[in-house]
Amino acid sequence: MEKREKLYEGKAKIMFATDDPSLLIQHFTDNATAFNGKKKGIIKNKGIINNKITAKIFSMLEEKGIPTHFVEVINDREMLVKKLDIIMVELVVRNIAAGSLANRLGIETGTELPFPIVEYYYKSDELNDPMINEWHIKYLNLATPEELQYMVDTALKVNDILKKFFDERDIKLVDFKLEFGRHDGKILLGDEFTPDGSRLWNKSDNYILDKDRFRKDLGFVEEAYEEVCRRVCGE
Repeated sequence: MEKREKLYEGKAKIMFATDDPSLLIQHFTDNATAFNGKKKGIIKNKGIINNKITAKIFSMLEEKGIPTHFVEVINDREMLVKKLDIIMVELVVRNIAAGSLANRLGIETGTELPFPIVEYYYKSDELNDPMINEWHIKYLNLATPEELQYMVDTALKVNDILKKFFDERDIKLVDFKLEFGRHDGKILLGDEFTPDGSRLWNKSDNYILDKDRFRKDLGFVEEAYEEVCRRVCGE
């Protein structure tokens, strides 16, 4: 597979074209951002760790019947993925109150929710990824009602699978973000699953194992990412 020109550079990943127009190379960097890019830094070896975790999670989801864009790992920081027409709606699935949900609704952080809550956010850096609803999605023509329902159903299936997966590794799956895209007439799970886009707490004491350690200047950021990788990938 020949690596060609850079197509897009985001906050933590770079996408490259290949000699196959239906495939891209997804490169994970060590860059870290928070608060919509207002805080920036480097987390040593984060790109390597996130590549490993995403490959493990997406491979496992594929085995469970969830179609994703993942094809194969190329090297420590890169994976081959199917090219997607990204749907500009991020889905956030919440199992435990934390972050913006706790702040918006006045729920004590750490409160276990009686059922998963799914939220929609408009993928727009310029607008700071605002929270939206079905009416906004319809007005902006971001996804059809059928596509949105499929995304929600898939997100809840992913949640069921991952809650059990992480629980078996003594980790609470607090919340996480998912992105989807269109490929050959089908909707696939895209992007990544990493401590960058999820909240993961140690089961026994709620010790934070995700990017909140970077956001809140809690220290031991690299160690937290390494611990998640060890438990997820068995290393």
